[in-house]
Amino acid sequence: MPDNAAEVTAAGIARLAGVGRAAVSNWRRRHPDFPKPVGGTETSPSFALAEVEQWLRDQGKIAEVPLRERVWQQLAGHPAGAVPALIHAGCVLLLVRDRPTAWLQLSAVSDEKLAFLLPAALEEILAPRFGPHRAVHTPGQPELTPSVPLLRATAELAGELGARQTYEFLLGRHLDANPRQYTLTPPGPAALMAALTGSPRTVLDPACGTGTLLRAVASAAGTTSADDRSAGTQEARAVHGQETDPDLAALAALRLALQTETGTTEVRVAAADALRADAFPHLAADAVLCHPPFNERNWGHDELAYDARWEYGFPARTESELAWVQHALARLRDGGTAVLLMPPAAASRRSGRRIRADLLRRGALRAVVSLPAGAAPPYGIPLHLWVLRKPASGGRPSHELLLVDTADLSAAGRDKLDWQALHSTVLDTWQAFDRHGTVEERPGVSRSVSVIELLDDDVDLAPARHLPPPAAGGGAAELARVRERLAETLRQTTELTPPAGEPAQPPRWPTTTVGELARAGALVLRAGGAGAGSGERVLTEQDVLAGTAPSGTLPEGPAEDPVLVEAGDVVVPVLGGGTVARVVDEATAGAALGRSLQLLRPDPAALDPWFLAGFLRGTANNRQASSYASTSTRLDVRRLQLPRLPLADQRQYGERFRALAEFEEALRRAGRLGEQLVQGLYDGLTDGTVRPE
Repeated sequence: MPDNAAEVTAAGIARLAGVGRAAVSNWRRRHPDFPKPVGGTETSPSFALAEVEQWLRDQGKIAEVPLRERVWQQLAGHPAGAVPALIHAGCVLLLVRDRPTAWLQLSAVSDEKLAFLLPAALEEILAPRFGPHRAVHTPGQPELTPSVPLLRATAELAGELGARQTYEFLLGRHLDANPRQYTLTPPGPAALMAALTGSPRTVLDPACGTGTLLRAVASAAGTTSADDRSAGTQEARAVHGQETDPDLAALAALRLALQTETGTTEVRVAAADALRADAFPHLAADAVLCHPPFNERNWGHDELAYDARWEYGFPARTESELAWVQHALARLRDGGTAVLLMPPAAASRRSGRRIRADLLRRGALRAVVSLPAGAAPPYGIPLHLWVLRKPASGGRPSHELLLVDTADLSAAGRDKLDWQALHSTVLDTWQAFDRHGTVEERPGVSRSVSVIELLDDDVDLAPARHLPPPAAGGGAAELARVRERLAETLRQTTELTPPAGEPAQPPRWPTTTVGELARAGALVLRAGGAGAGSGERVLTEQDVLAGTAPSGTLPEGPAEDPVLVEAGDVVVPVLGGGTVARVVDEATAGAALGRSLQLLRPDPAALDPWFLAGFLRGTANNRQASSYASTSTRLDVRRLQLPRLPLADQRQYGERFRALAEFEEALRRAGRLGEQLVQGLYDGLTDGTVRPE
């Protein structure tokens, strides 16, 4: 095996073959010709990717490894690590996109000569694209030599997907595989923050991470500039980013360069701490976007005491977020807009009240928007958006602050947020306030508050503390309607209550397993995944457990094709969901299958779906098919058992199971309506909209 051959772990083999890791362990035990480990550790060995691919083909377990999977495995198993491999791949993708003819000529030579010629070709692309003080440095021949097979495969994948989509796929896979290493800004809040800035031509993110916020601005600019290009009125734009981690800075720069066309957007990304070593001290940007690190004590408090940026007051050691706020204001032109994602404590901590007061007095802070919990990490708390405007010299400060609370616009949980409703509410309110300096009050949602009213001893800017409460559950009339619906649902529940059944001796059925049925062709097994971001609804694990409609969305980027559910499919959670199995109805059909879900698609000529789902829910069945880790339970769907019964008998059981499912749904509906009525009455009695008589 070559010294620099790509390696793959057992998890990677499972992904290649579309099976669970337990199957890979079985193959290693049962097949003496299974490839031997070439690296890793005793508990987590790695194998030569080429040997694994050949073995899978020889065994008939895979006809051909998908190109995108082969590229990912080469990148993940790169001897220098995934991040250097991603950087090399991004550089070559820029070359493939901007100079395709040059790449075709280079790719025709041997691997050794390609590694020798590539540095000069890449330098011609990277130097003008990123400027002299760039985060992406041209890799040399020794660095590129082990990457050549990966780079050829990456270019081939770009021919299928496009250069930008290929990089987004590889970067997204890397981020998903290492969730604890990175604090990411999700697409929802990123798009909202970009929209709040309008259409800036020059934008800065001083803590850019992987470039999500700048990419959101570039995406919005790309959408609006299509008409401009046709009219010949497109103007050049510039995005500036700074990131302490050099690897992240390089990944962000390549991501932004591949997002934008050469000549339309200038990309400048620097690797340094923006508070201690500002790379753009003379920048006057139209907009600044920032998701700063939270609760940092070591942000430069001691060495930056006399910095000119602290125009609104020197931040306390515990107020690192207010240092980032003032850095953002210092890099704006007069009238420019900054939007920062902030922890809610920054709006009320006593140590920051003097700076908050000065931001209000001078009209720099224009709005505070409270997002629902689950909008962005840390997901357990409702983060805030601060919208700031750099005061113009000699201008009159605003006398109002806009406060918006979106907590009641979406159900709790990161997979339940209605971003479309949230975006429209926040943007409509902000745009009206920005035009008129005030907005009509919406109880529980938004209000423009006099600055004088806020300048007390606390200067507490938390929106919920200054908004009038909404009418309880929509008011007394709405509560009456909820009560009527609850009464009707309870009546239906009584009618649907199933009989207990007659005592009987347990039958001695011949049984089979889901795995055996799948091998016999009686059903098809599919695992849920990320899929491609093309607008499909996603049936999430939470939806299956709660019996609700598909509520998730697929991420952007060309990941593997999504599994779309069909009416009659049976969906089972595999991670500690308990005895749950859901038969897909017509309303749910067409949704994409989310993570941690297994789909069973029965052949209707052999299996009744309700019979299948009902027996899969048996407690004993689930117990014997489950494996246990220290903190979780995992269900091996293939080990679940069913009795071998004629189709007519299956349908008889299926009808009973269907009736049980209707009764279960009626109970859920009654519970939801009961909770809504109880909370509405509590709220109405406490705020005076419902009288106690």
